[in-house]
Amino acid sequence: MAALAASAAMAQPAHGPGAHKHAAPTPATGAAGAPEPARPLHPWQAAPPRLSAEAYFTNLKDGDRIETPYVLKFGLSGGWGLAPIAQPGQGKSGHHHLLVNRDLPLNFKQALPFNDQYIHFGKGQMETVLTLEPGEYTLRMLLADQQHLPHFVFNKATRITVTRKNATDPATLQKKGLAIDLVQSDSQRPPFLVRFHASLLNVAQMAQKIPETGHFKLTVTPVAGGAPAVMDFRDGQTETWLAPPAGTYNLRLEMLDNLDPGKSLAEAATARVEVR
Repeated sequence: MAALAASAAMAQPAHGPGAHKHAAPTPATGAAGAPEPARPLHPWQAAPPRLSAEAYFTNLKDGDRIETPYVLKFGLSGGWGLAPIAQPGQGKSGHHHLLVNRDLPLNFKQALPFNDQYIHFGKGQMETVLTLEPGEYTLRMLLADQQHLPHFVFNKATRITVTRKNATDPATLQKKGLAIDLVQSDSQRPPFLVRFHASLLNVAQMAQKIPETGHFKLTVTPVAGGAPAVMDFRDGQTETWLAPPAGTYNLRLEMLDNLDPGKSLAEAATARVEVR
């Protein structure tokens, strides 16, 4: 597990006196902060087809064989959003944890530990670089609140094999920026999933007002003309389901500064989708 030390050091928040003075714990099945009314969806958005929520890998599946270093990317479904630990989150929110060769905790009312097998992403990160040595591993994502108390938001165990550790410098594998993932293809039947991704950028709820964090904004513009649909994911969500009328659309993904929503934190990502 020593091979994970560099990634863990980058992922974990600062420690020390006062580093974990947080709001009162929330129930494991609930969300950090007082419940808020759900924000209305844009007419072109669809409710998630599954009732359950999941923290998961977007670029790794059970049985994969990989070389390290490897950029591992995270997703979060069910309307949940990312909320760094610097300020209390609201509604359905939390931050990611990567469990390495560990089962889910037996006690969801106990804070997750800090070590090489429980890697915390308390700043709102959406990726990390794996530096595991060759061998077989079981990986799992788990969402937790500001006090690192787990939510029932996780994925199934993902068993992988690291076949080789090459000489690539891990620092060269990440580049600050945004990406749109249409998941299936650029030709879709509604509703379809659109994932957002941020590299070397921290996602947070706008209401947290944390410096150097942002939230996603998606603009969906009909190629044939007409008013664009603008969707502002200020609660830290990192994906959405879309169901616009049949046609071709340009997608534009931005990350807006949570202290200055008129400022973009990175160059916008674009994509085109045909809705059948």
